Amino acid sequence: MAGVYRAGAIGRTGRGNFGHGLHKCYAEVPNVDIVAIADDDTEGRSKASSETGVTSVYADYREMLEKENLDIVSVCPRWVDCHEEMIAAVLESGSHVYAEKPITDTPEAADRIIDLAESKGLKIAVAHQAAYLPQIAAIKAMVDDGRIGNVRTIRSAGKQDQRGGGEDLIVLGTHLFNLMLFFVGNVQSVWGRVTVGGKHIAPCDVRQADEPVGWIAGDAVDAHYEFECGATASFESRRRSNRDGRPYGMEIIGDKGSIALRADGSDITLLDDDAHAPWEVDQNRVALDLETAPLMWGNVLAITDLVRAIEEDREPVSSARAARAALEMILGIYAAEVSGVRVPLPLEDRMHPLEVWKNSD
Repeated sequence: MAGVYRAGAIGRTGRGNFGHGLHKCYAEVPNVDIVAIADDDTEGRSKASSETGVTSVYADYREMLEKENLDIVSVCPRWVDCHEEMIAAVLESGSHVYAEKPITDTPEAADRIIDLAESKGLKIAVAHQAAYLPQIAAIKAMVDDGRIGNVRTIRSAGKQDQRGGGEDLIVLGTHLFNLMLFFVGNVQSVWGRVTVGGKHIAPCDVRQADEPVGWIAGDAVDAHYEFECGATASFESRRRSNRDGRPYGMEIIGDKGSIALRADGSDITLLDDDAHAPWEVDQNRVALDLETAPLMWGNVLAITDLVRAIEEDREPVSSARAARAALEMILGIYAAEVSGVRVPLPLEDRMHPLEVWKNSD
């Protein structure tokens, strides 16, 4: 496939909307034209049409897929309750996919989507936008080149606002786990704890997130991971009304130095020593020769990479497989909490561990 690609976007106003602007990025990609929009909400269709300049609009996304002969389709809603159905329909129509994160609510659903895409020779990219930014690529190059030595551990934290705990884990943690996988490779186990008011969670604490992104639990999460390369990692999140602690980001610690970064790549600190760097450091800063791209450009870079992945027959930088692995890192901490033991990854049980636990109570 070459030349100009025809793109479409599926939104669902009031129920996940158009995600984080997954329909507005195509104007900046020279060899992709967005030609159609679908949204079952009249006002949503009108707004998306104005934002993109698209005149072919549909109330039924399946009608759009049938009539428009699209090459790439953005599955935009933030809510995951529709992701499998929409992504599968796009794949069945013969189009490649750019999907909002999280990819699905369970590994089982992600398995079906990935198997379907593979059977049809189609690509799925997932909107973990930070992975596409040039400054993140520069960090990856420094890690790979041994700039901070062998990576020993990665410390990360969510936004830890009113969503702190289980909701922070799924909504923001997915970006952090995707970056961990990007930087150091495959994960192999998880352990830790999930608590409410300082006590381990019970089945009665399991609930749906405020937005339908799957089952969650806990107002505090302490998760720990081991990777195949020998590195370890941690994620923490606690619910609070302000953000006076560490920002949403991570610190990659090697035996020769460390790199601290915000998750959107907007602030990066490199320390050339063996100390654990604070999350925000003005001293000992080493200038990075980077063109800092705002996170809003992540979608543009993702579509550009998806086109290259199609033409080069390779996985996108933020692939469905990476998104599935990030989801399993999220669900794995619940499996570890419920079982009380370290849990191997990938997960053996492909269902959501909290749903299984709640239903068995």
